[in-house]
Amino acid sequence: MRREAADRANVVQFDGVGVRYGPGPEILQDISFALQAASFHFLTGPSGAGKSSLMRLMYLAQRPTRGRIVLFGCDVAQAKRYELPALRRRVGVVFQDFRLLDHLSALDNVALPLRVAGASEEEIQKYVPDLLNWVGLAEHIHSKPPTLSGGQKQRVAIARAVIGRPDLLLADEPTGNVDDHIAMRLMYLLDELNKLGTTVIVATHNEHLVSRLHHPRLRLENGRLRAG
Repeated sequence: MRREAADRANVVQFDGVGVRYGPGPEILQDISFALQAASFHFLTGPSGAGKSSLMRLMYLAQRPTRGRIVLFGCDVAQAKRYELPALRRRVGVVFQDFRLLDHLSALDNVALPLRVAGASEEEIQKYVPDLLNWVGLAEHIHSKPPTLSGGQKQRVAIARAVIGRPDLLLADEPTGNVDDHIAMRLMYLLDELNKLGTTVIVATHNEHLVSRLHHPRLRLENGRLRAG
């Protein structure tokens, strides 16, 4: 009973997780940690350390080779197939490659999670333009991704990830294509979302950003989780 109570208290929990692609060595080895609701962590480490693989596990894009993952109190390995989409909808993801739909405007890209969730057009027109204005894209609401710069696409991707106020937000290098001013503005947006109760994990190489915001970190080195 104590273990079940601990599982429910954490948004994410990994117990002895390992990941291997093919017959080669494990990319992630013996990963164990637990993140409480409304916490904010940076995920750091050199290129090739396994950050993207760890994020993929958390948004259920792949399964571990071994170990146990609990998401929102649900043991992922024991979850029924029909239960997984509901778990995924509670997770917002900012991808490094944006994954915007080129045939949709910025507004429609950001509105997509709301439409999937059944929001009315009145709600969409109320909230989406305000959020795009906040991230500095008021003049590009009707622009399509091919006409936007890399930094502008990044801001659309972040707005899309946060518009539904997910329980867990995973951001993979969310400030990699913007200048320092916009980077801090976006981080303050994630901070505000965190204050509303969302657990936030930001994978980044930007040590300046990490030092300014003073959130705890998960540090990966050679596929293992290190302290500090």
